[in-house]
Amino acid sequence: MHDVAWQLASWAGQRRPPLAFDRDAVLFGAATHDIGKIVHVAELTGPGCAHEEAGRQLLLAHGVSPDLSRFAATHASWARPGVGIEDLMVSVADKIWKNKRIPELENLLIARLAIASGREPWQEFAALVDLLTQIGDGAGERLAFQTSFPVRG
Repeated sequence: MHDVAWQLASWAGQRRPPLAFDRDAVLFGAATHDIGKIVHVAELTGPGCAHEEAGRQLLLAHGVSPDLSRFAATHASWARPGVGIEDLMVSVADKIWKNKRIPELENLLIARLAIASGREPWQEFAALVDLLTQIGDGAGERLAFQTSFPVRG
């Protein structure tokens, strides 16, 4: 997932220079967003959201700032008030690495891109969809690699 976030952040930084965002925060969020699954191991292979707050608490307990710890809790809560562009980028990367498309989430990111660039939302939509399609096309290989390392309890 980190590699997907890196691709998204690089694209945004190169092609959308007016967009102010913290690239390092996006990459940290991508690297740690599911850390709470070490506490809720069943969520490694099954559904659940208990890992989100557990991950935030785990990071805070180990001295990670609240600003960075938030990604563990916000990566599946993109519609909450106060969610920043970095949170949206981590959330999109989390979904697209497995080629899962969430229009509501993508539209939130598109709106932020359009505001920053001054372009029309449809222009940002076209550019983002091309990128997400390209990244999503590699999901089969990523998922196959991940499942080649089974979880043992």
